[in-house]
Amino acid sequence: MKLNLKRPLAFFDLEATGINVGSDRIVEIAILKAMPDGTELILTKRINPEMPIPLVTSLIHGIYDEDIKDAQTFKDAAKEIAEFIGDADLAGYNSNKFDIPMLLEEFLRVGIDFDMTDRKFVDVQNIFHQMEQRTLKAAYRFYCEKDIINAHSAEADIRATYEVLLSQLDKYQDTEFEDKKGVKSKPVQNDVDALHQFTNMNKVVDFAGRMVYNENGEEVINFGKHKGRTVESVLDVEPSYYSWMKQGDFPLYTKKKLDEIWARWNKKKEEAKQAKQQVQPSKTESPRPVKPQEPAKPINNDMLEQLKMKFGK
Repeated sequence: MKLNLKRPLAFFDLEATGINVGSDRIVEIAILKAMPDGTELILTKRINPEMPIPLVTSLIHGIYDEDIKDAQTFKDAAKEIAEFIGDADLAGYNSNKFDIPMLLEEFLRVGIDFDMTDRKFVDVQNIFHQMEQRTLKAAYRFYCEKDIINAHSAEADIRATYEVLLSQLDKYQDTEFEDKKGVKSKPVQNDVDALHQFTNMNKVVDFAGRMVYNENGEEVINFGKHKGRTVESVLDVEPSYYSWMKQGDFPLYTKKKLDEIWARWNKKKEEAKQAKQQVQPSKTESPRPVKPQEPAKPINNDMLEQLKMKFGK
């Protein structure tokens, strides 16, 4: 089956020093860019993370410190990666929770504001988990009836992810799905908009999931003591919460989205303040009458006698 694309769809997979988006670094990136005309472009790069790779992590993806000691740093490779992706929509396996936040973090760390506006995100794992609930290795065997060769290498994984999506489209194109609210639909369609909607049912603001959108499209805190409250309502009663998050161990993209909310909240406050100042009072108070002062009386003998009696002189 050929993907029905209006613009390129970039499947990508990252191997990293670990799974902490805020502190770990990319060691390999592979991108398969599926074009609307059916052609495919691939970019694969090893990256020097400028930090040691823990042995336990190297044992999983097979990339060791000596393998990447002469590789480009992300700062050196970032422009080429961003240009290769271009305006493509993004796809991957567990990409919404890991690959996209990790890539955005790396871009922001080197000063590249990778524009996410109007991009679609297709997380193949979400289709799989909601329809079958298994792993990539099992998904590849289940949908493609074969095993991944060189599993945990970035290029092998994105190739498998790409093939799994094609098989999912064949298998589920007429399959009915019922969501938690009892709404039935056939969501797995050969259409990136539909796949974006189905694989992003939890509408996160920052990809790391620290903030999510509620049914009214408002940003809501998704952790800690303020969980479930809109960000603006928290700022209304506790403006210092903004500083706490900015100084905390949160991903840079989370902080970037928080800055946008903070700027909007401050603009609303300033507009409300100006509107209040422009409102004239409906009634002006009449000035209080000034009581005229009596002229000073001249000192006479009676006043002198009273003073002598008071002070004993």
